Amino acid sequence: MHVLSPPIFATTQRLCRPAVEFLHSSSERPMFMPRHRFPLSYFAVVLICVLVLAAFTSLVLMRPATETPAATQTTTHPTTDNEKFQRPQDWSPYRPATHITPANNWMNDPQRPFFLNGLWHFYYLYNADYPDGNGTAWFHVTSTDMVHWKDEGVAIEKYTNGLGDIWTGSAVVDTQNTAGFGKDAVVSLVTQQVDGVQRQSLFYSTDGGYSFTSYKGNPVMDNPGLEAWRDPKIVWDEERSQWLMLLAEGNKIGFYTSPNLKSWTYQSGFERNDLGVIECPDLFEMAVDGDPERTTWVLGISANGESTGRTTGYTYWTGSWDGTNFVPEQDDPRWLDAGADFYAAVTWDDPNAENPLAQRYAIGWMNNWAYAGALPKEDWSGGTMSTVRQLSLRTVDGQPQLNSQPINAITELEGGQQQTEAQQLEQNNPVSLPRPTTDAYRLRLSLAPDAKHPAKETLVKLEDPDGSFITLGYNVGNQTLSLARDSDKIAGQMPEAYRQIRSEKVPLRDGRLNLDVVVDTTSVELFAQDGEAALSSIAVLSPGQHELSIESLGGDTQLLSATLNPLAVTASTR
Repeated sequence: MHVLSPPIFATTQRLCRPAVEFLHSSSERPMFMPRHRFPLSYFAVVLICVLVLAAFTSLVLMRPATETPAATQTTTHPTTDNEKFQRPQDWSPYRPATHITPANNWMNDPQRPFFLNGLWHFYYLYNADYPDGNGTAWFHVTSTDMVHWKDEGVAIEKYTNGLGDIWTGSAVVDTQNTAGFGKDAVVSLVTQQVDGVQRQSLFYSTDGGYSFTSYKGNPVMDNPGLEAWRDPKIVWDEERSQWLMLLAEGNKIGFYTSPNLKSWTYQSGFERNDLGVIECPDLFEMAVDGDPERTTWVLGISANGESTGRTTGYTYWTGSWDGTNFVPEQDDPRWLDAGADFYAAVTWDDPNAENPLAQRYAIGWMNNWAYAGALPKEDWSGGTMSTVRQLSLRTVDGQPQLNSQPINAITELEGGQQQTEAQQLEQNNPVSLPRPTTDAYRLRLSLAPDAKHPAKETLVKLEDPDGSFITLGYNVGNQTLSLARDSDKIAGQMPEAYRQIRSEKVPLRDGRLNLDVVVDTTSVELFAQDGEAALSSIAVLSPGQHELSIESLGGDTQLLSATLNPLAVTASTR
C-alpha cells in the first residue's frame, strides 16, 4: 500500500494550513451558521489543496516501490539503534558506556546490594570533596536488572555523628524487625574512623534505603585496641535464627553473632599470615553443581596476593560452617579474578530465584591501590565498578570452584552481530577480526591448536591508530591465559605496577579455548572456558577507534568461531 511520504505530507500540510486553520476557528462558532458566510477565498484555498494533493499523490504512486527518500531514513526517522549504542557527545572522552561511575569526584568500595520493593539497591563509597577534601559517604543507585542503574544521591552522609566518615559495611533488610526500627527497615552496619580509631556504627532507613538515620547508641561496637578493625559483613543465619557478622581484623577475620544487630558476641577467628591486611570479608552457602542436596560454604576476602605473584583481589576457600567456626577444605585459597583490577568485591543471592543456592552475583571495584590516584583524572576519579557477574559453584578437576560470567541480562544490551568465518590461522599471519564501531562491545572467540602444527601462542590484539595496543594471549605449552596493557594509551605515564602482565592457568577443554571479552572505554574483562577463569583490568584505548586482530605464533591455530556485538549505553543520569 502506498502512503504519502513525510516530506510530501509536510508540503501539502503547509499549503493547506489557511483552510485548516479557518475550519478550526469556525468550529467554535454557532453550529447553525449559514453556509454562505464562508468567504470565497476559502474555496480557492481548498481547491488548491485538492489539486496539490492529487498531484503529489500521483507522483508517489508513479515512484518505484523500492525507492525510499533519503530524508526518511536519516532525518525524519532516526535509527534508535544508533542512538542507544553511542555515548552522548557531552560526556568526557573515557566515560564508560556500560559501567557504573559517579557523575564527578571519587568512588571506591562497592557495598553488597539488596532487593526491596521491586528494585536492587546498591551503594558505593563516594567522596564529594575529592581531590581537596577527605572522607567517604555511601552513594546510592538502583536498578531493575543490574545492568541499567539510576543515581539516587548520597544515602549516608559523612561526618554527621561525631564518629568520622563512612567506610565499608553492609546493609540488610530486617524482615523480622529484630532491631526494632520496623518490619523491612534497612539496617546498615558500617565502619567509622575518627582520630585513627575504627569503630562499627549502625544506621537505619525507614524509607526503603534512600536515607538513613544514625542510631543514638553508636558505636554499637567499640574498638578493642586494634589498628585494623573494619568492613562488617552481616548475614542472617537462618538455621540458628541469629545475625552473623564477619569483621576484618588485620590478618584475621572475626566472627560475631547478634539477636538484634545492636549487641554482638565474639565467636571465633580465621587467621592468615600470607595475604596482607585482610579486607571486605564474605561468607555464604552454595549448591555444588546446582544440586541443593550438595552444599558447601564459601569464605571470601579481599587480600594481597604478592607472595604468590599476584596482585590484590578477591580470594576464597570452600569449607564448613557450624555457626561458630569456619573450617576450610584446602589451605591454599583460590582467586575469583586474576586480573589487576577486581578488588573489594561483594557477592549476593537473588531472593526471587527458584534455587537461590545455585547461583549468586558479584561486583568488584575496578581499580588498584598501587596506582588508584595516578589514573588520568577526568570529571570523575577512582575507576569504575565491574560488570555484574553471575557466580556458580562447579566441580572443576575434582574440586568445587567458583565460576564467574557476565550476568545474563547483559545480552539485552547487544546489537547486531558481526561474524568471522571459521578458518585456519597460519603461523605469523595476522587475521583481522570485525572492527568495533561502538565504544563498548562484546567479543566471543573459540580457538583450538592445530592438530598437526600447533601454535606456541595465540594473540588477540586491540590496537589504536597511534600504535597503542592491548593483548590477550594464550600460551598453548603451559596453558596460560594473559592480559597485557603495558602498551595501552596511559601505560607510559603510570607506575610500574600498572605495566605488569597478569595471567592465569586455563586448561583447554575438549581441545579448545572459549573466550568471552567485555570491552568498555577504560576496561577489559576477560572470561575463559565458560567462567572457569576471569581477568579484569583497567585498560585504555581510543573509544570506537581501535581494530581487532588475531595471530598464531610458532605454529597454526584453528579459529572455530568469532563474533562481535556492540553493547548499548546503560547510564541514565550522566
